[in-house]
Amino acid sequence: MPETETLTEMLIRHEGLRLKPYYCPSGKLTIGVGRNLDDVGISSSEAMAMLGTDVARCLRGVLSQLPWTYRLDSARLNVLVMMAFNLGVNGLLGFDHMLGAAERGDFLEAANHMMDSRWAKQVGHRAVELAEIMRTGKGVR
Repeated sequence: MPETETLTEMLIRHEGLRLKPYYCPSGKLTIGVGRNLDDVGISSSEAMAMLGTDVARCLRGVLSQLPWTYRLDSARLNVLVMMAFNLGVNGLLGFDHMLGAAERGDFLEAANHMMDSRWAKQVGHRAVELAEIMRTGKGVR
């Protein structure tokens, strides 16, 4: 049986560690330490681990950039985190009027601003659902 640590170190040395997708010399989309995304992909557990990391990053970003969001109920905070997940935190910050309304507690106005955006046209039903949650503070199925 090979020594795992030595094998891992050698693979990193030979393959390199790339944190963004790239094309390997044989033209395969690759990431990490030689993970061939075209042929191997990722497992469900890897996808869920990545999702957990991404959600935590978005939540930290929302809370740090918009400290008043600590006062929101979880449903409305989740809306902002989901928007940050979709748009990036900087993209969310571009929703000045919606964020101002939400900070004031005018959730109907915030929902209206959400729906009156290019984002809403792009994401369709997602925007309708999230605006309804912003308006009511209740999750929609």
